[in-house]
Amino acid sequence: MSEPVVVIGAGLAGSEAAWQIAQRGVPVRLYEMRPEVRTPAHVTGLFAELVCSNSLGSTLTDRAPGVLKEELRQLGSLILSVAECTSVPAGRALAVDRERFAAAVTERITGHPLIEVVRQEVKSIPTDGVVVVAAEPLASDSLSADIARLAGSDAIAFFDAMAPIVTLESVNMNVAFRASRYDKDGDYINCPMSEAEYDRFVEALATAETAPLHGFETGDQRFFEACLPVEVMARRGRLVLAYGPLRPVGIRDPRTGRRPFAVVQLRQDNGAGSLYNMVGFQTNLRFGEQERVFRLIPGLERVEFVRYGQMHRNTFIDSPRLLEPTFEFRRRRGLFFAGQITGTEGYMGSTASGLMAGINAARRALGLDPVVCPPETVIGALSRYISNEAIKDFQPMKANFGLMPPLAEDPGSHSRKAAFRDRALAAMQAFILGEDLLPKGATA
Repeated sequence: MSEPVVVIGAGLAGSEAAWQIAQRGVPVRLYEMRPEVRTPAHVTGLFAELVCSNSLGSTLTDRAPGVLKEELRQLGSLILSVAECTSVPAGRALAVDRERFAAAVTERITGHPLIEVVRQEVKSIPTDGVVVVAAEPLASDSLSADIARLAGSDAIAFFDAMAPIVTLESVNMNVAFRASRYDKDGDYINCPMSEAEYDRFVEALATAETAPLHGFETGDQRFFEACLPVEVMARRGRLVLAYGPLRPVGIRDPRTGRRPFAVVQLRQDNGAGSLYNMVGFQTNLRFGEQERVFRLIPGLERVEFVRYGQMHRNTFIDSPRLLEPTFEFRRRRGLFFAGQITGTEGYMGSTASGLMAGINAARRALGLDPVVCPPETVIGALSRYISNEAIKDFQPMKANFGLMPPLAEDPGSHSRKAAFRDRALAAMQAFILGEDLLPKGATA
């Protein structure tokens, strides 16, 4: 049997990478520093713990995130499979009970006979063998310093944020109502605002006190661009929130029959339906200010917070300069990077990079060349984006059709997205069969 492939980090990407490697008959040594070494954002030692939203994005297959999920399904993604088994109602999105989800991923990984889990901090990247670095979203200071040393320059930092979570029983349902956009009944709780209520809320939000930032945070202008806090949006203009996370499009208050001026949506966060998160409400307000300001929202006057919103630090590398589209490090054969550290933004993008890094790490261990998904696929387009040396000011990117090659013939706006989908899924199917990519016994 070959030497174990080392995977550093058991987040979404690391868990997916470890699974893909082991499924191909290659032993894995998976390192995870939690709970022995904690991070500012995580609260458990479980694998694939979601520290921000519990939504994994749209399931609509005329959207790039939905097509990405279909590609991951074709490739046998562990993370997608577990997410669908632990899902909670979220309209046309895939959302999970985050505790059940993380527990199920942990159980699957620790139960695999070819995966050895080591609860230990990795302070530097091993210099020998096949290695996958998937330390996300918060690499330790020691490992971050070693990554910066290896890259030849300072690692690039960006910042993310968590939205608050509240209890259902504390929401005033005499004011709030259930509906999804354009549906009479729905999975979201909606808190409607009149124009006067909206203006009062925005003024309070824009002037609320935020938690202090450290020097290295204030020096990085990307702090507020990767995941914009609601208080920053409020300061940018009176109607920014009304056209952003508080947009009322497709929502009608059943009590009035009219569309509210603005609406705050709450999405189910656990399987029991007792906890809901505030959609799009990433924030860096002090905890006391969150209580004061967010209780100005109609229906949340007496709301109980079980988790306050917080900002936390992530890192990503200059992937176009450092990585091949196979996620292999340009200057060292057998070293792969995966997850948000590569600039594949979003839970499913992170999972996709882990899946491909895992497949290619297994291929290196078995003496095979790495592979790249076709450019017509969402995964292939993301892989090429993060490794495009022509990009000089690299920023993380979510799945979108704009990264993909143009269609040979434009079928018109109504059919264009479906054409992208059909082309992507056909290309992925042919790629899987042509490369004999799935583990023995699996089918595309």
